[in-house]
Parts: sequence; structure tokens; C-alpha cells
Amino acid sequence: MDDRAPRSPFPTLLAAMGLAALCAGSVAVRGPAPAAAASAVPFAARAGLELSSAAAQAWSGDAVLVYVENDEGLDGAGASGRWSYLFYSPSRDRARVWSVRGSRIAVAEDLDMRFDAPAVASGWLDSGAAIAAAERGAGDEFRKLHGARLETMLLMRGAFSEGDPDATTWTLVYRAPGEPSLFVVVSATDGKVQRTWRG
Repeated sequence: MDDRAPRSPFPTLLAAMGLAALCAGSVAVRGPAPAAAASAVPFAARAGLELSSAAAQAWSGDAVLVYVENDEGLDGAGASGRWSYLFYSPSRDRARVWSVRGSRIAVAEDLDMRFDAPAVASGWLDSGAAIAAAERGAGDEFRKLHGARLETMLLMRGAFSEGDPDATTWTLVYRAPGEPSLFVVVSATDGKVQRTWRG
């Protein structure tokens, strides 16, 4: 594992956008009104995939999943009340995001930019398995030492993996008051921690 900051620039614009949103502490489709958040039943990331994929195929037959991120808080089992699924259509040269909450699509909107984003691997590990791996890595220790909590999970391909630039990975971000965040990159194929860094 590498505890240094990433040395190379991000290979996709999507990765840069995701990290910028993390550093800013906000995500474009994050968070419904508080009353709605209280009634959300948390679910693992793959549970919203069928609904979002059906919506994406209706939008464009060649749409492929390129990015997944939690839109609300996470529990220790990798469940969130809302997840966003970003799809890219080569024929349209457009990306569209669907945010799923309570077995329904809460938000559907086009991104106001164009980019060629690679599809994530089809058999990616669910969010719970990714959290379990990160906790066995550095996450559990960081939480206990600094009172940190896991705030963000990102699934994407080719962004933070130095060993294999084509790999689909989960990137988990732990935050603690007064401490640099901990980033843990977990392979979405075999669940192994690939790298960690603080920043």
C-alpha cells in the first residue's frame, strides 16, 4: 500500500470531478430534505443498479455504467439511503445520472459536459464487501484513533489504481475533525486494498 498522495494525474475527467466534489465537501445530487431523509431505508449499492440500468437503457441503448457514489450517509454495512449511478452513451456522447432512493428514481439529469468515460467492470463487488475490505485495511484503525466516519464511496474505473490503470475500484473516504481525510482504494474485482493515503 502506498501512503503518499497520488503521483500521476487522473486519467479521466470523471475522476477529477469526483475528487473535486469530495474536497469541496459537496456532491451535486447529494441530500434530500431532512424529512425525506428520515424515512429512507438504506440499501447496498448494487440494489439500485437494476432500476438505474433500465432507465439508462430507455434513455440510450448503448449506455454503460461509469460511476457510482452514495448520495446520503453510509452505515457500517455499506448501505445508504440514496445512491447515484452515472451512465455514459457513446452514441449521444453524453452522460446522465440517476439517483435512486426508496426503490424509486429521485433525480435524473444530464451532466452539462461531454467526456469519454470507461465502463466499470460488470461483476463489481457490492458496497458492503468494499467497506469490509477497507476496514481490515486502514479504515478501522483511523476511525478508532481519530473518531472518523466513512462519508463517501466512489466506484469507477481507471482513476486511483496505480498498478492497473484499467481496474475498477471503490475509493472510500473517511473524515475526522481536524485531520486529513483517509482515502482507501479497494479492488472491485477481488476486494483487496490497493492503496491508502491521507489528504
